[in-house]
Amino acid sequence: MKFSAVLLAGGKSRRMGRDKATIQFRSAPLWQNQLDLLRKLEPAQLLVSAPTDPLWRPKDVEFVADAQPSRGPLSGIVAALSRINNDHLLVLAIDMPFMSEEYLRELCARIGPSVGVVPVIADRAEPLAAIYPREALAEFSSALAEGDLSLQPLVRRLIGLGKLRPVTVSSGEVEVFGNLNQPSDLNRS
Repeated sequence: MKFSAVLLAGGKSRRMGRDKATIQFRSAPLWQNQLDLLRKLEPAQLLVSAPTDPLWRPKDVEFVADAQPSRGPLSGIVAALSRINNDHLLVLAIDMPFMSEEYLRELCARIGPSVGVVPVIADRAEPLAAIYPREALAEFSSALAEGDLSLQPLVRRLIGLGKLRPVTVSSGEVEVFGNLNQPSDLNRS
């Protein structure tokens, strides 16, 4: 199945103290590492979502402004779901540099018509490395309009509606979900 992919790059990076997207990690800025990873998956459409168009965005990557009011990843997902030109959207956060091509390919293999997948670690969803069906746009838009910004209850609702299938993350896969939130996290490699 064809899918679109979006790199969520709209965070304020308060704990990090500077824009995470431009932080050098493993010899390249995070934005470049993440876009290179998404390109390997050959999405039909590649997007970056942020409140404003980032200076670092390559010309071959489409910019989609976070849905207003801009309220974190929910705003980026709503904006991207409303712009995709196929049935699924792979979402990846800018600050998850340990994510692997192999893991994302496994997720892609598990999607179905009108059904996406979300990794789950110990009963907690990982909604920023997941694949959503276009049909989930109504629930995402409703949550944003109501100011319900937590993705956990929204993901549970989508699972209950049959629009998302949970995928249990094995103990050996947990490390790919590590993220960078504060300067001390940069010491991990």
